[in-house]
Amino acid sequence: MAERLDLVKEIYNKAEYIKTINTSFSELGAISITEDQQLQPSVEEFFGLYNSLFYDIPALGETNSHQYLTLTSGEYINFDEVNDEIQALQAEIAQLRSDLLTAQMENARIEASKTEDSATNEALLVFERELQAANENIIQTNTTLSEDTNTSTNSAGISSGGSATSVASTAASSGGGGGGGY
Repeated sequence: MAERLDLVKEIYNKAEYIKTINTSFSELGAISITEDQQLQPSVEEFFGLYNSLFYDIPALGETNSHQYLTLTSGEYINFDEVNDEIQALQAEIAQLRSDLLTAQMENARIEASKTEDSATNEALLVFERELQAANENIIQTNTTLSEDTNTSTNSAGISSGGSATSVASTAASSGGGGGGGY
């Protein structure tokens, strides 16, 4: 059962060793920096890959998701700062719309009082109360939305897409607003 096994050991001198044995690490997958840069996708290639994988990427997740891409890109472009500025401007627009609506109602009230028609004055008062209730509803809705989305505290008057102006233009077109052309 015992088999004899002969081992042969080759010995190289230093000059023969360098010529015979490859001492570079290319077999282990080490690549140069230029080769690594050539393997990296260009921006165009990246977006081509992104578009082809768009629906395969999960919507939510801490990494490898659309949510992750949105958060990291948003941080890179200071999206929160821009968003805060937009919210402040929207709050200012909402306040200006409310002031304009109040001024238009005052003009309508002055014009209606000149007619001394009690039916017109009464209809104007009813319409003014409805507009005030709608304006308060808009403010309440925007306050709720801003609290739900953790926005700044000064955005309580943010209008959702021009609702105050829409109410005023609806009033003017229905014949009850008056003074809309000032």
